[in-house]
Amino acid sequence: MSNNKENQHQEDIQQENKENGHEQESLKDQLEEVLDEAIEEVESGKEGEHASETDALKANLEQEKDKFLRLFAEFENYKRRTSKERIELFKTANQEVMTAMLPVLDDFDRAMNEIKKAKDKNLLKGVELIHNKFKETLKNKGLEAMKVEKGDVFDADVHEAITQIDAPSDKLKGKIVDVVESGYKLGDRIIRYPKVVTGK
Repeated sequence: MSNNKENQHQEDIQQENKENGHEQESLKDQLEEVLDEAIEEVESGKEGEHASETDALKANLEQEKDKFLRLFAEFENYKRRTSKERIELFKTANQEVMTAMLPVLDDFDRAMNEIKKAKDKNLLKGVELIHNKFKETLKNKGLEAMKVEKGDVFDADVHEAITQIDAPSDKLKGKIVDVVESGYKLGDRIIRYPKVVTGK
């Protein structure tokens, strides 16, 4: 009888252990599921954070790239503008010097005309050499005499009429009768308009 009780008691214990084992396994499975879900949430959160950081970096990169392109464009415009201003400054400075030299050139031309009337050929030859050298130097710097002759059609855009007289002939009506002062160009710009007399 006592043996039966002991056997029953052992069976009860075994049954209880089995039930406890099943409960432990079930609890373990539940814990594993909870942990897996938590890990997935963390990982997905990290991926989301990583994606958002990447997007933010891309946005910042685009902004910096846009700033760089704008700055580069402004710098190119600045270079072109300053280069143009520098060229204009050189031209203007050169023009001032050339304009100041024109009266000297006029006096030289008048002196040449007077010396040609003299009989001293050596003097004429010496002054001609200096005169030609002076004119050639100015020409090399861009100075160019404007070709205006008696009989040319008067053009108010390139000629300066100082007076108007009765035309000596019908052919000279509305045309240039005499050139009082020569005109000069520096490159493409007229720095002194030729002074002329026109016929009416």
